[in-house]
Amino acid sequence: MAIAMQRRLRELQAEWKELGAERPFHLRIGINTGYCTVGNFGSEDRMDYTIIGSVVNLAARLQAHAGLDGILLGHETYSLVKDEVSTAEQDPITAKGFAEPVRCYKVLGIYDDLVSEGTVIREEADGFKFLLDLKKRGKAEAVEALEAILTRLKE
Repeated sequence: MAIAMQRRLRELQAEWKELGAERPFHLRIGINTGYCTVGNFGSEDRMDYTIIGSVVNLAARLQAHAGLDGILLGHETYSLVKDEVSTAEQDPITAKGFAEPVRCYKVLGIYDDLVSEGTVIREEADGFKFLLDLKKRGKAEAVEALEAILTRLKE
């Protein structure tokens, strides 16, 4: 959903630019996974439907650290989507309200989309999983690694 939001925003930015908008609108997204409390909070005079908890607070901190038009994932979220989404681990962030630095990951794209673009080679079969992200590793380096694997298989 976050990647779809970014794509749609890019489309809208192009439309707005044609209409004369001079200042682009940017979107930073922070995503975290865990348990939280959702519901109506407040009093009879003022009631708000909201979400609270440390998981929500960390998502807000991740959002604040995401680059312009970037998506930053917490470690729990990363562990759930790492087989479908290409990421790059970032330096841990110091987040207000958290005693330890927080591991986070920048979203680079969806693997299926990257395969279509030709920047990722991905093959899977029973007992076999191969993923080569050419954005993270150059072709020459990839060939060298694959040759080493083939040598090991022939032994």
